[in-house]
Amino acid sequence: MPFDGFEIGNFIYIRLDSVLDVVKAVFEILCITYFIYIIFNLFRETRAWQLLKGVLLIVVITAVANIVELRTLAFMLNNTFGFLAIGMVVVFQPELRRGLEQIGRSALQVFFNVDAVKSTRNIADSAIRACSAMSKTFTGALIVFERQTKLGEIIDTGIVLGADVSSELLVNIFTKNAPLHDGAVVIRDLRIEAATCYLPLTNDSSVDRELGTRHRAAIGITEITDAIVLVVSEETGRISFVINGVINRGLSEDALRNQLIEGLEEFAAPARRISFLKSKAK
Repeated sequence: MPFDGFEIGNFIYIRLDSVLDVVKAVFEILCITYFIYIIFNLFRETRAWQLLKGVLLIVVITAVANIVELRTLAFMLNNTFGFLAIGMVVVFQPELRRGLEQIGRSALQVFFNVDAVKSTRNIADSAIRACSAMSKTFTGALIVFERQTKLGEIIDTGIVLGADVSSELLVNIFTKNAPLHDGAVVIRDLRIEAATCYLPLTNDSSVDRELGTRHRAAIGITEITDAIVLVVSEETGRISFVINGVINRGLSEDALRNQLIEGLEEFAAPARRISFLKSKAK
């Protein structure tokens, strides 16, 4: 019978005798690491984050109690995890359900879904049409597109909508004197996640003094995140494209659409390549 490993104290050391064993071990480590990363991402923008930090603290204390042989404390803490697991499922059921929905819309799904590029372009078209309509009526607007950097803290300052993106809805949100017109709209995962969100203003003294609060907020959020922002000026009706702290004004509607699509499709690159290969095959 082959020898698979040996045990020292509470630790089991696995013996790797072949390249296949090494590959399997590395694969397992990567899977576990990715799983932990997903869990942290799901919890960090919810009220369950505080609970998760408390659980991690209990895990650390339990490990210390076992190592230094504090038997009574270790016994109590070891038997606490079962109740914590049940409590998390019951108390945070909405967060867990939302987390599973997010996994369903994760990057892995985008990788295999060639319709992701089409959806991204539809969203860009809707946003540009809305900005064009509001530009003609001098309606101020501030639309933020979340990319890789999460904007949970920004979303928490507004009113959560969770609505499909349409030019009509965006125009209605920013209509003057409408309840949701003040602040920014945040688009996450190709949906309008929240409205009336507050953005940090830029501290860059070199910014043109003619720019108002909306433009300074757009520059501010793109300085600290990788978000893309569309701004419609209430004074001039001009549409601006903001990314990486740089504001581009005076762009044509087609140029705005192309830049927005390019920025949004950056994270749908695998799907774009699949779509390209399919079109070449035809």
